[in-house]
Amino acid sequence: MGRRLAAAVHVQHPASREWIVLEPGDEPDDDLAAEITNPDAWEDDDPSAELEEAEPDEPKKQEPQKDAPQPFGFAGPPSEPEAEPAPPAPRRRRKPAEADA
Repeated sequence: MGRRLAAAVHVQHPASREWIVLEPGDEPDDDLAAEITNPDAWEDDDPSAELEEAEPDEPKKQEPQKDAPQPFGFAGPPSEPEAEPAPPAPRRRRKPAEADA
């Protein structure tokens, strides 16, 4: 049995160079599967892992990892708003000198 996709992916067919959209639950051929390099696109192979995640005994505390990638979009914690740049100070104008005639 081939691996199943957990997310929709866009891949270019290696022979025809045609773009193909694969849906979640699809089991692509080996040549297409080799083109999918994102590990998050695949379902977990271990069915017992799904059972463990579905029924946790105790709530687990997630600890931040040093080398974990930073979240992006709405997935991360709310960021503090950046300070607005201060407007430049107004320049002083000098009174034009009147020439003695």
